[in-house]
Amino acid sequence: MRRERTVDVLVVGAGPAGLAAAAGLASAGAGAVEVLERESAPGGALRYLRSPGPGLPLGGPGYARWLTTAALRAGAVLRTGVSATGWADLPDTGAGPGPGAVETTGPGGLERITARAVVLATGARERPRSARLVPGTRPAGVLTTGELLRSVELFGQRVGERAVVVGGGPVARRAVLALRRSGTEVAAVVAEEAVGGWRRSAGGLGGPVPLLRGARVTGLAGRGRLSGVAVAGPDGRTAVLGCDTVVFTGDWVPDQVLARYGGVVLDPGTGGPAVDAGFRTSAPGVFAVGNTLHAVERAPSAAAEGRAVAGPVLDFLRGGGPWPAGPVPVRVAGPLRWAVPNLLVPGAAAPDAVRLRALRPLPRPVVVEVRQDGRLLARHRLRSPLGPDRSASLPGGWVDRVDPAGGPVRIAVR
Repeated sequence: MRRERTVDVLVVGAGPAGLAAAAGLASAGAGAVEVLERESAPGGALRYLRSPGPGLPLGGPGYARWLTTAALRAGAVLRTGVSATGWADLPDTGAGPGPGAVETTGPGGLERITARAVVLATGARERPRSARLVPGTRPAGVLTTGELLRSVELFGQRVGERAVVVGGGPVARRAVLALRRSGTEVAAVVAEEAVGGWRRSAGGLGGPVPLLRGARVTGLAGRGRLSGVAVAGPDGRTAVLGCDTVVFTGDWVPDQVLARYGGVVLDPGTGGPAVDAGFRTSAPGVFAVGNTLHAVERAPSAAAEGRAVAGPVLDFLRGGGPWPAGPVPVRVAGPLRWAVPNLLVPGAAAPDAVRLRALRPLPRPVVVEVRQDGRLLARHRLRSPLGPDRSASLPGGWVDRVDPAGGPVRIAVR
């Protein structure tokens, strides 16, 4: 028997973006604000991250508790162990289109929750070994960073005796530290393109770590348990590294399954929902924030987006005009990877800045050009480094020069 319930705002996901959004909306008088979290506790990845980002005195678990307390004190309702599984269209009541209803399952059974507005804050996930197309058997001992950190930080487990870490960014450094804290030897880090301050033999990790730069894992060996990984070097030579654990790090993708089920238009660069400066998606009444938009930013940035969405949601609830139609898409050219926001709405509030990320580290200075139909809208020199693990902001002063009837806006590096 499916229960039917109604709320004003439904937030899906209790990571930093979802919790911050719930706190802002509830404290601003948005009505009944409810947060759904499929895990057993709120906080997302913060629960097992010792440091959620620079400049924060709290560790990850402490920051998660602080965000959770703020949302609850503001009056939001938090429900854990509840998964949003799909959408149900509702008949038009004459009040205009809305987001419909979200179907859920949890300890209390099946529910259909009708909301005046829905905020998607489902976060991001790492691609597992299968999605990376690494051939071989399917033995135990093959992990992603999230699985590793949950095992070590939440449950105090030792995942193996000898491990190989795949990836060269800051997430790989975090994996090395977690493995060593648990007593696991790190045999090597295999990085097709090492980034994030790695050197040939990385220090600052409780001892040097052999770094195989320009190498890639080409196969896994072992039956019941992993026994080794095949590695190909940049010169084409291959070798097998003996290990009982391999950790695949990085390669984050937005968790956009619920958005896709709801017919929300996805951005080809981010892989997440396409949004305008007010975090509005293509579906009326559905907003999206945090790492479900872009994989992956630090927790403070995700929380800032959660706080920022409160204004646009409140404006929508109060009948602040029709849902934007016919926005101008924003596209990027390599070596840029994505831009957010990636929709521009003529006549609406322009974004203060557009966040950019690249496929590879770009040496400074980075000069970015913005064009529409070949017409130059802006040329800007970025002050911040730009790469696969670091985004930079492009000031949005050029947005008022966009032709509403023109083609996509294109951002490229020159």
